[in-house]
Amino acid sequence: MFGLDKKDTSKLIIVACLALLAPFILNPFPTDSALAQFNAGYPDLMQRFVIFGIFAIGFNILFGLTGYLSFGHAAFLGVGSYSAVWMFKLIGMNVIPAIVLSVIVAGLFALLIGFVSLRRSGIYFSILTLAFAQMSFNLAYSVLTPITNGETGLQLTLEDPRILGVSATADGSIPVTNLFGLEMRSTFEMAVGPWAFQFNAGYYLCALIMLAAFYLSIRIFRSPFGMMLRAVKSNQQRMNYTGLNTRPYTLAAFVISGMYAGLAGGLMASMDPLAGAERMQWTASGEVVLMTILGGAGTLIGPVLGAGFIKYFENIFSKINDNVLHTWFSFLPDGMEDAVVFIIHPFIGKGWHLTLGILFMLVVIFLPGGLVEGGQRIKGWLSRRKAKGSNAPGETNPAE
Repeated sequence: MFGLDKKDTSKLIIVACLALLAPFILNPFPTDSALAQFNAGYPDLMQRFVIFGIFAIGFNILFGLTGYLSFGHAAFLGVGSYSAVWMFKLIGMNVIPAIVLSVIVAGLFALLIGFVSLRRSGIYFSILTLAFAQMSFNLAYSVLTPITNGETGLQLTLEDPRILGVSATADGSIPVTNLFGLEMRSTFEMAVGPWAFQFNAGYYLCALIMLAAFYLSIRIFRSPFGMMLRAVKSNQQRMNYTGLNTRPYTLAAFVISGMYAGLAGGLMASMDPLAGAERMQWTASGEVVLMTILGGAGTLIGPVLGAGFIKYFENIFSKINDNVLHTWFSFLPDGMEDAVVFIIHPFIGKGWHLTLGILFMLVVIFLPGGLVEGGQRIKGWLSRRKAKGSNAPGETNPAE
């Protein structure tokens, strides 16, 4: 199906089901339940899941296939956001031109940075990309203030021309982003008993684009181009000794990866028309590295899982505070309740980074292949149990 083999088609179907059924999957608890704290099925967070999934998928094409570790990919995310907002300010509020421009501008910017950075490899390449990203951050924060609006961030105003749209709505407010008239913030709410599910137009646009991006990454992974990138990761020096110039391949991977990041930045601005220099900081670049490694670098579905895992911790786990803990453990005697809350307190709320760091450390030590390897181990264990149970007492299997 779609030119994919059975295994890859199954992965695409799994990702499609996770994305399209997210409003149900991410709201497992009734709204009036104490566990509703863990529900993540609201539009803003679901959009972040898929947008950062696109970001991580693109980064995985560079890092997972070639082994080149970039610490500056947030620069392309920021450039994509700025490009999209400028398109909204000058042309109109349709998201398609903004997304297309963000991909093109990020690709050209990646071509420039990659042409210089890929003259080095290993840690020197990583430092060069980090330097370029920080230069971009500082330029956006101060020097390029007329273009980026500095620390305030680039925002829409009523004075924007929007030559193919309207500068203001009938009630005098700023128009909202849309897809040929369908507003990105329009949400349909469905109540099923004590459960409430939200279906947001912007989320489903992001989800469909993520599916297309995931499908494209599969085709890249399985193509001769992808095989060449794997050879670069395996032993680039040996390839150079054979007279094969690997730089065009690594540069192409860098540009494609940067275009994915620009696409993610454009989608972020399409959902919330605001672009700030903080999206270009080194911490944002480090975040996508964590997503890819945590999910499984070099795997297809791993970066998507890693992005969802980290964004869930950042937005859900971080909201658990002492008041929530006291509610959960109110059945305990007062002294024991306070002691339990005191022990758990450093790992929740503002301390969620500590919990994430511990989990990341455990994954790296015990599951070097990331969450995907953990799923493969569970699948193998279940298969062995099933095979063992199918051999009834007294039966023997012939040797093959």
